[in-house]
Amino acid sequence: MFQSVKKMNENEIRPRNLLDKQRELMLQDIEYLLSFQDQFIEVPCPACKGDNFKKIFEKFSMTYNTCDNCQTMFISPRPTPKILGDFYANSANYDYWATHIFPTSEKVRTEKIFRPRAERVRQLCEKYESASHTMIEIGAGYGTFGYEVQKLGFVNRYIAVEPSNSLAEKCKSRGLEVINKPIEQANFESESIDIICSFEVVEHLFNPLDILETCYRILKPGGLIIVTNPNGKGFDVVTAPQISTTVDVEHLNYFNPDSMEILLGNAGFEVIEVMTPGLLDTDIVRNMFLNGDLKQSDNPFLYQILIDKWDEVGSSFQEFLVNNKLSSHMWTIARKKN
Repeated sequence: MFQSVKKMNENEIRPRNLLDKQRELMLQDIEYLLSFQDQFIEVPCPACKGDNFKKIFEKFSMTYNTCDNCQTMFISPRPTPKILGDFYANSANYDYWATHIFPTSEKVRTEKIFRPRAERVRQLCEKYESASHTMIEIGAGYGTFGYEVQKLGFVNRYIAVEPSNSLAEKCKSRGLEVINKPIEQANFESESIDIICSFEVVEHLFNPLDILETCYRILKPGGLIIVTNPNGKGFDVVTAPQISTTVDVEHLNYFNPDSMEILLGNAGFEVIEVMTPGLLDTDIVRNMFLNGDLKQSDNPFLYQILIDKWDEVGSSFQEFLVNNKLSSHMWTIARKKN
């Protein structure tokens, strides 16, 4: 049902000439975060709240665990909400993305990510016969998605919820209606919103259930919530978690299709569709081989697919990942029951 999306490679949205500096600043951010490590706290599984989990590896001095019940991967111990707030407010890495990487790649991101994203949301609203009077986007960032939504004209009112002052100003510069505070503090009336979108937010949150319960309260009965986040059972995460850039200190939670259903169910929602429409999985892992981060001896079969037979089977292998919910980019669509 969804419109076709043009092929994309990793370098288009993460220009290689900028990544050395980005990594340097990321390591500075990690050093800052780890200076508070003695204040980190243990948490249960962020999806099912289970206490039975096992440590699977360490990366950047953070401990990654897998829940025995729902297989969610998550960081614990983790920074407190206050430490996280200070971290994002002072992040040199985030500032570099905002001032260099996003502006450099904005044109291709709009064409290949945000415009297709807006069209996919439009089609989902049509598919599930959702009322489209009022939409909010949690964490609207630069406002690119909201701008594309308004161009399509399928909602009467779009509201960007963006806590960052600088990003809120960017949204306003695009002519968007903006609420410059976290969704929990936005004072929306109960059952006043038709559609809520949250793109790449829940993986960053100390306790995602809190924000989802707020979403449930303000959605109208029958209203849709559309959430995207990394798939903890996705290709690059499972293949090489210690190399994958998806696995970093900012991403505390790595839900999978099953555990997202548990998480949203705990907030009261009924999950009606899960998809993993990623475009970059094969390109990302292929680049691990090309850059020397992965060796042929590490996984000869994947080397054969992604290097030796790339031109013949690369595209079909990516389609296989998408069709079997094995891409690392996951969408979950849920509804507030009538």
